Amino acid sequence: MFSYCTDPTTLEGLSWLSCYLTTGKHMGLYWAFGTVLTLLAITAPAALLFGFGGAMAARSRLLPLRWFGKIYIAVVRGVPDIAFFLFFVIALDQGFEWLRHQYMCPDWDQPIRQGNDFVVCQAAKLPLGDAPQWVHEVYGFFTAVLTFAIVFGAFAANVLYGAMNAVPKAQIETAQAYGMTVAQTFRRITVPQMWVYALPGLSNLWMVLIKATPLLFLLGVEDIVYWARELGGTKTPRFTDYPHGDWRLWYFLGLLVFYLSFTKLSEVVLERIMARLTNGQATLGGTQ
Repeated sequence: MFSYCTDPTTLEGLSWLSCYLTTGKHMGLYWAFGTVLTLLAITAPAALLFGFGGAMAARSRLLPLRWFGKIYIAVVRGVPDIAFFLFFVIALDQGFEWLRHQYMCPDWDQPIRQGNDFVVCQAAKLPLGDAPQWVHEVYGFFTAVLTFAIVFGAFAANVLYGAMNAVPKAQIETAQAYGMTVAQTFRRITVPQMWVYALPGLSNLWMVLIKATPLLFLLGVEDIVYWARELGGTKTPRFTDYPHGDWRLWYFLGLLVFYLSFTKLSEVVLERIMARLTNGQATLGGTQ
């Protein structure tokens, strides 16, 4: 903070605004933008990995594995995202604590389920009660990323499953005629060719993922929506050195500009990737 910000009551105009926008809470808002971008940077490849695994499972010749893949895709796609986000965070948290409980407290003689309560030994709790605040925040972010990856991985699996099936059969048959094994055909023909068909669906999924980042607020992560609501609400002199009226409209307008700018940038990048992938690529509609 600037040195002249020590006494906000003496400031006005741009000086007041510059001091106001550099308070500790506003630094939390700016940090939250980094949190959102970090979430996207980690979740996108993780969701793609879940999706690739789900698509391969759905195409498997083993019936149980094929059922697992198709059930994973169908169940996650058929349940509202908010319900799954709220469910997975609780389920993952309790699942991790249950595993730690089994390993760290083998002599525990009380039931873990006590009515509606989930009770494990103190050593198994995640994170530990005496852990620093940053550990709680990192753990909450980790469970949020894993939840996003599982949910959006199901959508990615559906896209990749359709893309794999869209690869022209003639190319696969030609590869087999040249003596390639099933694994070689999949690795050298199906996977490289499928991206042409998958990218439009994955592009839409990326846009949906961007728009879903405000759900971090529901998962207990202090994201940009949380800070916009917190900072934009009416502030009185009793509780702050920078009193103001209800400014939520302006804060959320700033979020609108951020998301529109980010999605536009994403569109430009994805269009260039698509143009590069389809350059000289043979598809059902002919060579592009």
